[in-house]
Amino acid sequence: MESNYDILKIFEISFLNINVGRLVLFFIIVLLFQVLRRLFVKLIINTFVHLAKKTKTTLDDNLIDIVDKPLRTIVTLVGFSIGFNILQLPANINHFILLIMKTLFIFCFFWILYRAEDIINRYLIKRFANNSEMLRGILPLLSKTTKAAIIIICFTIVIQLWGYDIGAIITGLGIGGLAVALAAKDTLANFFGSLTIMVDRPFKIGDWIICSGVEGTVEDIGFRTTKIRTFAKALVSVPNYKITTDSTVNWSMRDRRRIKYSIGATYDTTREQMIQAVDAIRKMLLDHEMIHETGLMVFFDSFGESSLNIFIYCFTKTAVWSEYLEIRQDINLKIMEIFEKLNINFAFPSMSIYLENNDPILPE
Repeated sequence: MESNYDILKIFEISFLNINVGRLVLFFIIVLLFQVLRRLFVKLIINTFVHLAKKTKTTLDDNLIDIVDKPLRTIVTLVGFSIGFNILQLPANINHFILLIMKTLFIFCFFWILYRAEDIINRYLIKRFANNSEMLRGILPLLSKTTKAAIIIICFTIVIQLWGYDIGAIITGLGIGGLAVALAAKDTLANFFGSLTIMVDRPFKIGDWIICSGVEGTVEDIGFRTTKIRTFAKALVSVPNYKITTDSTVNWSMRDRRRIKYSIGATYDTTREQMIQAVDAIRKMLLDHEMIHETGLMVFFDSFGESSLNIFIYCFTKTAVWSEYLEIRQDINLKIMEIFEKLNINFAFPSMSIYLENNDPILPE
């Protein structure tokens, strides 16, 4: 009996001014809530996941995904909160821990909102973006703005929770407003540049553009920069204010590609052969199903140094590069066929040397 009493005395010992018995109870409660956390996942969350799979809608699956991790964290925080109450710490330490716990609960709440925004954004893109190119570009920016607002509101609440006057902080920032404005000048310019891009729609994600000396495909339009993937697979970030002030070439906005070149015939080509060649090439292009009739020009336009040049100018009915190359190849082969039928030779750079006999006539 006395030995049992000695064991109980151990729990009356203080360690760092904390009763050992309460400290043991603290760890037991924390471990108990860890077990409850696992049971919460296995029994509740997994049950809801199983039920959600049976429904046709994905809304319930998304809701479970949103609250899963934050709720697990909240269960752990509840355990710690109860445990700290049992410890009966000094008032100043207890107040400090209480602020920390409240802060973590607030973070968990806004964590749910932050994750929910992703689900809402995906739904909006799926529901509306396919019907409007403008919405397809605005929704990613709107998503980033919403997330930034959630973070700002969260930190504002936490600052006020810890007893700081948010108004005084803003006023203090106002004192150095000029320095802040100068430092944020480029950031603001980039932000308004992104808004200009969304409104004017000079390009969208996936377009092939040339801007500020960078050529490639647009991968992302952000608050500060637009990311362009070059054809060498490098990712270049171009400040948005530069895009709005510099000229931008959007190759993806065209509905056709231009074919423009000259072909040369040798100087032994007759006048009749040249007329027939020009007419045959023009007719071939007019009859070609992938060549626009508008803007088509075929003319014998110049006497070159070593060739008689035929100028060809037309547009394909596609802007896809691979299809354009196929069309150009087909035209080239047909021009070769026309020259073969008319017995015309293609010219190549050459030089003819004529020797003049200027020997004096000797007397007989």
